[in-house]
Amino acid sequence: MTSASRVRLGWEIGIVLALSVGRSAFFSVLSFLQAITREESLGAQSTALNPGAATVDPWSVVSQGFSHLFNLAPVALAIYFLWEPGRSALQRIGLDFRRFGKDAGTGILLVLIIGVPGLGLYALGRALGITVQVGAAPLDGAWTAILLLTLAALRAGLTEEVIFIGYLFDRLKRLGWGTWTIILSTAALRGLYHAYQGIGPIFGNIAMGIVFGWVYHRWGRVMPLVIAHVVIDLIAFIGYPLAAAWWPTLF
Repeated sequence: MTSASRVRLGWEIGIVLALSVGRSAFFSVLSFLQAITREESLGAQSTALNPGAATVDPWSVVSQGFSHLFNLAPVALAIYFLWEPGRSALQRIGLDFRRFGKDAGTGILLVLIIGVPGLGLYALGRALGITVQVGAAPLDGAWTAILLLTLAALRAGLTEEVIFIGYLFDRLKRLGWGTWTIILSTAALRGLYHAYQGIGPIFGNIAMGIVFGWVYHRWGRVMPLVIAHVVIDLIAFIGYPLAAAWWPTLF
């Protein structure tokens, strides 16, 4: 790769990140720095996931639904940059349905490997007072809330896995980065992306990034990672509020 091509590719990566996960990571770190400079401890603070999803106003539901769809534009841009004449970018990164059964099985296995320890890290962080309380949106809006939360999970899964894994692995490899340098770097960026939740989720998401990065390096498919991510988010967004409503004494 020529020097000019490397510079152009560097600008491309910067633009994609600035429009997506890089921008979110930047503001997430700012939120974390703001939280640790407050007088109250991290454990005494809280943050909300998808706070507007509980709305029952139909226009707000429509607006949020389209907002999730438009927020997938950076994902489409990353896939566009990966596209080459005669070669589908979706097939290159394994974001297709050719092996959906196997991808789904791998995704569920990843949920067990990542999801359970992730809950443990969150609980440990809360116990140590280094993780903020993350509150899921209430399901007062019934099916509309479930619809919006499902869209939020799909958006998060596609955004993070396509850009963190599919796009950055390809681009950084072209710049000459080694496999483990890419895995660790993208995992660190994933951790910063979730820094607003506190120290526990930072390390939990770094671990998730390392596992997901290795799986992608081993099999070259993003689809099982997207499935795992969406299922984990659905459990967090929908499963937990439902469980808390049905069995309040346990939660």
